[in-house]
Amino acid sequence: MIVGAGFAGAVHARQLAEAGFEAHVIDKRPHIAGNAYDFVNENGVRVHAYGPHLFHTKQRHIVDWLQKFTEFAPYSHKVRAFIAPDSYVPLPINLNTINVIFGVELKNETEAKNFLASVAIPCESPKNAAEYLYSKIGVKLTDLFFRPYTKKMWLMDLEEMSASVVQRIPINYDETDTYFSREEIQVMPRNGYTAIFEKILDHTNIEVETNASYEKGMERDYLYCFNSMPIDEYFDFVHGRLPYRSIRFHHRTEPLFTQEWSVTNFTDSSPFTRETSWHVLPDHHVNPTGNVTITREEPCDYADNNFERYYPVKTADGRYQSLYAIYKNDAKLLPNMSFIGRCGTYQYLDMDQVINQSLTHVNAWIADRLA
Repeated sequence: MIVGAGFAGAVHARQLAEAGFEAHVIDKRPHIAGNAYDFVNENGVRVHAYGPHLFHTKQRHIVDWLQKFTEFAPYSHKVRAFIAPDSYVPLPINLNTINVIFGVELKNETEAKNFLASVAIPCESPKNAAEYLYSKIGVKLTDLFFRPYTKKMWLMDLEEMSASVVQRIPINYDETDTYFSREEIQVMPRNGYTAIFEKILDHTNIEVETNASYEKGMERDYLYCFNSMPIDEYFDFVHGRLPYRSIRFHHRTEPLFTQEWSVTNFTDSSPFTRETSWHVLPDHHVNPTGNVTITREEPCDYADNNFERYYPVKTADGRYQSLYAIYKNDAKLLPNMSFIGRCGTYQYLDMDQVINQSLTHVNAWIADRLA
């Protein structure tokens, strides 16, 4: 039995099916693909229902595994930060961003590194996101690009956030204006993500049931249960709730326009964090109608958004990771169940990380059972 038809559940199901096991996948939502679910809307534009999913990885074997189920189009993701009316700068911060914000004329990577070093506040062991950012880019850039955004996104100040939340954001000291590292493989599925899941789950040993919620005891009819539901919910929140941030999506229709980047970040004090122009993404302008769809994101607490969980909350003091550890220990006492995926393991995971984690986990389980 597999609870959840997102990447974690689908990868487990496919590997089990190919190994000869019968997999019954259930999902409480009316669709497969989890948060990666996408569809073509009335404007003929492919929209990701739960926010933009942009595939990037340094792990070639993950791409090789996915290519059994899809064709990829190359795509280098670009983000611009809105800093004033009709004024946008590259994000992550690069040489041009620094020149615009400080009114300087730095010409190369060495000058950019030296300049940032001159405004940085050194800190050998940052205890929170603020100390880490100050040590890398100084106060002005931190307070412009990260402080208001963090407050909106997490409802916390940078001083309350774990440094790990911002350590994954690169700094480009040259004119590189792409969001992800140049060392990473960056692609998008030509037919969307939902089509990938349709093929992954298309196997005679896999049965899929949507609009089907997990209820305790269901697993007794199965050899084993791989469960991607929130681990605290499974245990009836006995130790307290693990918090998540969620997103409300605001869609609007506009006449077709051309734009170099697909995502705009809002660093101001407005309620919105970012905006996606879906038609800019490759193979997302599917049936041209003259109109396109733009989506703005408004962060909120998951309890205020029908308990839609997106981002586990990481604080500087690690209190929620400590709470998760208690639930994890409780889960070890369950003889025939493992918790998987973002909500099952209370981690912020990119798609490639979920796939890699799932392949490693299920392949080890299969090897143990067939030994």
